[in-house]
Amino acid sequence: MIRKKYNISVEATLEVIGGKWKCVILCHLTHGKKRTSDLKRIMPAITQKMLTQQLRELEDDGIVNRIVYNQVPPKVEYELSEYGQSLEPILNALCNWGEQHIVKEYGDKAAVLEDNGLNHFDSDENKELIKQ
Repeated sequence: MIRKKYNISVEATLEVIGGKWKCVILCHLTHGKKRTSDLKRIMPAITQKMLTQQLRELEDDGIVNRIVYNQVPPKVEYELSEYGQSLEPILNALCNWGEQHIVKEYGDKAAVLEDNGLNHFDSDENKELIKQ
């Protein structure tokens, strides 16, 4: 194995979860197992090729588990591995910061966030986020 040198440890983190889609995929997986089709449905802007590539990379890094069911038609699900679950505080912090940023920039989360069951829309919460 070739040893890498990093200037700062965040480079190692970003090497694993960096990019446009990996954190989004991981956030969805914090809510439970998902099939590829589920992820594609809740992330319509990602291409099938990119989704497959990102899932493979996350699996190779030990962040997600790929579960293959022996049935016809084939069924495959993805879940966070135990190692991947250690990223949950980081993902939650990113989501919280993003909500604060959205409220600061747009005033109302509901104006720019999809109503997909993962986002919480509470006007009192928006007021509290603006204060912070």
